[in-house]
Amino acid sequence: MAEDRYVTVAEVKEMLGEKKEERGELIPSLNAALTAATETCPLTGEQAKELAAKCAEIIEPLVLTDYGRASIPVKIADTLPRYPAEVRALFSKERGVVLPPEMMQQIIDAVNAYF
Repeated sequence: MAEDRYVTVAEVKEMLGEKKEERGELIPSLNAALTAATETCPLTGEQAKELAAKCAEIIEPLVLTDYGRASIPVKIADTLPRYPAEVRALFSKERGVVLPPEMMQQIIDAVNAYF
């Protein structure tokens, strides 16, 4: 059985691209998903994985739910936040978590390394 994990939009873009090459054509809904992923995600799957891993290391000291620990680094890689307000929004479901300004800046710096 396959392992459940969050995947970035960049990884989805690559998976769908591979399927399109294999099959020659995708069903309309998957083709629309591939188009949306291609238009919205400037990173490669490998870059997105690296960014998510860096962000997971940065937020490691925080007390997060299992959901937050797994999903927030992927959300960062998908949304590529460049401002503190955008980073704070990604942590909004985590009640009682105060993101230190230094940690927020580390996340922004990690994102900016890809631009």
